[in-house]
Amino acid sequence: METSFTDHKWYVKYTYVLAGLILTVYAMIMAKTVLLPFLFALFLSILLSPISRWLESYKVPRFLGALAALLTGIGLLFGLGYFFYNQITAFAADADMFVERLEDLLEEAEAFLSTWFVIEGGLNLDRAVNEIVDYVQDNAESLLSGMTGVASTVTAFFLVPIYMFLILLFRDLLKNFVLKAFGKGEPVREEKVAKIVTKMKTLVQRYILGMLMVIGILAILNSTMLLIIGVEHAIFFGVFAAMLNVIPFLGPIMGSILPILYALITMDSLIYPVIILLGFYIIQLFESNLFTPVIVGSQVSMNALVTLLLIFIGAQIWGLAGMILFIPLGAILKIICDEIESLQPYGYLLGRSKGDKSEERSGLAKKISEFSEKAKEKVDFNEYKESDNGGEDSEPESTDKKSDEKETVSDR
Repeated sequence: METSFTDHKWYVKYTYVLAGLILTVYAMIMAKTVLLPFLFALFLSILLSPISRWLESYKVPRFLGALAALLTGIGLLFGLGYFFYNQITAFAADADMFVERLEDLLEEAEAFLSTWFVIEGGLNLDRAVNEIVDYVQDNAESLLSGMTGVASTVTAFFLVPIYMFLILLFRDLLKNFVLKAFGKGEPVREEKVAKIVTKMKTLVQRYILGMLMVIGILAILNSTMLLIIGVEHAIFFGVFAAMLNVIPFLGPIMGSILPILYALITMDSLIYPVIILLGFYIIQLFESNLFTPVIVGSQVSMNALVTLLLIFIGAQIWGLAGMILFIPLGAILKIICDEIESLQPYGYLLGRSKGDKSEERSGLAKKISEFSEKAKEKVDFNEYKESDNGGEDSEPESTDKKSDEKETVSDR
């Protein structure tokens, strides 16, 4: 007589689940150099797939459409790299001034400590440099192994364009594989799997495009604020802080530290770092309460507890890349849990609760929520309409039918 998993004792089920989690995490750590470039390529290819589909609707071969979408993404990436190269070059030109100002601050701090706390010879830039050199010499082997790991990771990321091209080229094959693997030939299951795939694709596109738009808005606001205050290299600091916003909660804090330290070292008054901190705080309030809810959408967002856990778990497994990837992966997991009846409680745990204090919110917050819900309903309607028409695989045919209908109307 066969027994199901639910019939076992709680400690047996706990052992199975714990063993599965341990093996999964171990496999993710060991397969880091394979999974990271593939996941980045998968998300970016989903983002660029509309370009390929649009070209295919004009009878462009899929090979050329995928290549054009890939070249578009590479061009944007090279443009961003060129911008940062110029900004870092200009920033490095002021290195001598930065060092001189740092030495003056250390001398002032040392004089203050010797006057009030009778501490002498505690702060010296040359001593700090010598300490760093000694540390590097003593830990050369461990640092070399760490650099080797970083080099292997960077080398693996050169595979991202190859993966992207192949995913764009064989996206129908991958989609049909998912339908066959999880649908098991049953029309009802295949329909549900197709619905989940469509939602996942829309979520990834909305998340990446929304984050890019939010980053652009934050870059403008941060740079403008720093320019008004008079901080040098304001555009570099503003764009850098905006890009770190892809890491929720921790990213904005990390992005504001660099311009605050730079203003603390290069400017004469302590009021400037305080003003910069206040400016970043106000901009972050607008980002978390206005820009992200409206642009990215409430479907992507998760509650703060789960988001923080995903950030720290991702950092422990994959480092900085895990902090970035685990947020959309968690949102995808929420979609799967919401669509499967037995996993819906976990989907509820991952999502945000509307709460009982919605009536106490301000009018602006209510308007933002209403706008987000209307936008979400509109996107969901377009998703279901697209899936009813046969999904992305039938889009070229639908455009051909539209063109034929136009021709017949014109002939009449």
